[in-house]
Amino acid sequence: MSEKRPWGSGLAAELAKLAGRLEEQRRAAAESAREEARRQEEEQRARRHAPRPSGPGDPVAQVPWSMRVAAELGWRLLVLAGTVWVLMRVIGTIQLVVLAFVAALLITALLQPFVGRLKRMGVPRGLATAIVFIGGFVMMGLVGWFVVWQVMENIDNLSTSLQDGIAELKRWLLNSPFHVTDDQINQIAKNLQEAIGTNSKALTDAGLQGVTVVVEMLTGILLAMFSTLFLLYDGRNIWNWFLKLFPVAARDGLGGAGPRAWRTLTLYVRGTVIVALIDAIFIGIGIFFLGVPMAVPLAVIIFLAAFVPLVGAVASGAIAMVVALVTEGPFTALMVLAVVLLVQQIEGHILQPFILGRAVRVHPLGVILAVAAGSLVAGIGGAVVSVPLVAVTNTVVGYLRAHARESAMADEPAPHGSTVAEVAPVGAAGLPDATPGEPV
Repeated sequence: MSEKRPWGSGLAAELAKLAGRLEEQRRAAAESAREEARRQEEEQRARRHAPRPSGPGDPVAQVPWSMRVAAELGWRLLVLAGTVWVLMRVIGTIQLVVLAFVAALLITALLQPFVGRLKRMGVPRGLATAIVFIGGFVMMGLVGWFVVWQVMENIDNLSTSLQDGIAELKRWLLNSPFHVTDDQINQIAKNLQEAIGTNSKALTDAGLQGVTVVVEMLTGILLAMFSTLFLLYDGRNIWNWFLKLFPVAARDGLGGAGPRAWRTLTLYVRGTVIVALIDAIFIGIGIFFLGVPMAVPLAVIIFLAAFVPLVGAVASGAIAMVVALVTEGPFTALMVLAVVLLVQQIEGHILQPFILGRAVRVHPLGVILAVAAGSLVAGIGGAVVSVPLVAVTNTVVGYLRAHARESAMADEPAPHGSTVAEVAPVGAAGLPDATPGEPV
C-alpha cells in the first residue's frame, strides 16, 4: 500500500504537468491565430486604401477620387429619394386614414392625462376612459355648434354691413386719386356676373365635390373617434405590439425613444391648446370692445388657427381685419391689427417659451418649412400635424443618437480605474419612462 501511494501521487503530478503544457500550447495557438487574423485584416485594409495603379488598362483609376465619392453618395441618395417617394405615394393613397389616426394621436395626447388622473383616484380604467372620451368629444361638439349658431345669428348683420362696406368702397374709389369712374365700376361688376354665369357648371361641380368632402370629413371624424377610444383604453398594448414589428436589436432603442416622443407630443398639444385659448380670449375681447361683429366666432377661428404655428396666426388675424374693414372701416381694422400684433408678440416672447419650454422647441425656419411641406402633401390637415411631427422626430433622433453613442461606449473596454456607474445613462435628462398611451 505504501508503494502505491507515491506511484499514484507521481502519476497525478505528471498529468497536471501535461495538462499545463496542453493549456499553454492552446493559449499559444489562440494567440497565434489572433495575430494572424490581425495581420490579414491589416493587409486587407492596406490593400483597400492603397491607390490603384494608373494606366490605360485600369479605367477606374482614371476617375478622380472626389467623383467616385460623389457617385457613391449619389446612388444612395437616389435610393433614399425613391423610398421617400413611394412612402409619400402610399400616404397620399390612404391620406384620410393617416390624417384621422394622427388626429387621434393628438386628441389622445390631450385627453390621456385626465384618464391617468381618474385612474389614480381609483376609477376603473374602462370607466375612466369612457368618461374622458365622452366628455372630450361632447365639449368639442358643443364648441362647433356654438360657432355655427353664432354665425347664423349674425349672418344678416354681416350681410348688411358687407353691402354698406361695398357702397363705401365704391364712393371712396370714385373720389380717390386713381380717377376711377362709375362706368368702370359697373363694368367690373358686369364682368363678375358674366364670369359667374359662364362658370356655373364649374361652380356646380365644386358644390358636388364639396358634398364629397363633407362625407370624407365625417368618415375621418368617425375614424379619429374610434382610434382615440382604443388609444386611450389600450395604448400600452398597442405600443408593445408596434415594437414587435421591428428587429430585436432595434427594440431597445425604440423602447426608450417612444416614451420621450410621447412626452414631447403631450407637451406640444397641451401647450398649444393653452396658448391658443389665451390668444382667442384676449383677441376676442379686443375685437368685441372695438365693435366688430361676430367677435365670438372670430375668436373660435383664432383658437383653431393657432394649431398651425405662425401661419395660422397670420391667417386668422387677416380674417379679423377684413371683417373689421368691411363692417367698421379702416380705423377699426388698424386697431384690430394692433391688438393681433400685441397678442402675438406676447405669445411669441412670453407664453410659448414659458409654457412649451425647450422640450418641443423648433426653429422658426423649421416651422415654416414643415407647415409648407405639410400643406403641399395633405392640405390643412398636413399643416396642422407637420410641426408636432417635426418636434417628435427631433426628440426621437436625438435619443437614438445618444443611445447609439452609449451602446458604443459600453462595447468598448472600460479605462483603467473606471466603473460602470461613471457612464451616464441616456435617460439622464429627467424624462420619465412612460409608455405611449399611458400618463406621463
